[in-house]
Amino acid sequence: MPTPVTPGSQSITVGGITQHFHVAGHGPYCIVHSGGPGIDAGYLRLPLLEDRLTMIYLDPIGTGRSGVLPTHPTGYTVARFAEQMLGLVDALDLGRPFLLGHSHGAFVALEAALQRPEAFAGLVLYAGAAWTGGDFMAAAAAKVAAFLERHAGTPEADSVQKGWTALSSVASDAAYTTALRNLLPVYFADHRRSAPVVGRLAANLGATMLVSGAEPFDVRHRLAAMPLPTLVMVGAEDFILGPRYAATLLEGLPDAGLTLLKRSGHFAHLEEPDAFANAVIAFATPER
Repeated sequence: MPTPVTPGSQSITVGGITQHFHVAGHGPYCIVHSGGPGIDAGYLRLPLLEDRLTMIYLDPIGTGRSGVLPTHPTGYTVARFAEQMLGLVDALDLGRPFLLGHSHGAFVALEAALQRPEAFAGLVLYAGAAWTGGDFMAAAAAKVAAFLERHAGTPEADSVQKGWTALSSVASDAAYTTALRNLLPVYFADHRRSAPVVGRLAANLGATMLVSGAEPFDVRHRLAAMPLPTLVMVGAEDFILGPRYAATLLEGLPDAGLTLLKRSGHFAHLEEPDAFANAVIAFATPER
């Protein structure tokens, strides 16, 4: 039987690095890994899931109250994040938890599950992908350009333009955080409809510059061997990790289903929180 984990915020040492996490809720365990790399975990708090699942929110190494690698800010590969997650599962004796990863965190969750599928009960890949090569950045740039054209002359367009331009030259955590805050409108299906949410997210968002290396993420050739039940979740209007990337996951994974959030971009848990939570609960609870 899994060992109960104390609710609240706590830290343990995993692989010689301080690993901070926050526990909330009740029910089967679900480990949550945020995106980036380098985005603080607070934006991915999922209170609607805590009624049915015990959520374990990680501060990914290099961020928040977790420790940093000796090579900081370099060396933060998907494989290293996955190693940290697997070490935490072993250290906490969680039985077979679920994994939920968002954006870059979905890459980490997928890598951990590919390495040790027997350690987990299921996998939720939220705004994830099996690869980021080819025209990945060019396609995202085209979506940004389309946003700027649609909203030309607005403060939001000016903000997104400033953030997108700055990303290629940021040199500090503060500059990285500012660039991401400026970019937020393009991450939403309708930033005007979601204006209060965008504002709160911008006010609270924190980020750390982490360098993972030049190699694109690509695990397409490994997907067929992954037996875990998987829920692929994607916002229909996600400009950077949208339905085309979800389709590759669905085609490659032998036991995968799709939840398409039709009125969402990259932050479906904020744009359609009830639909998001209902899909995860239906997937992860024993009654499914």
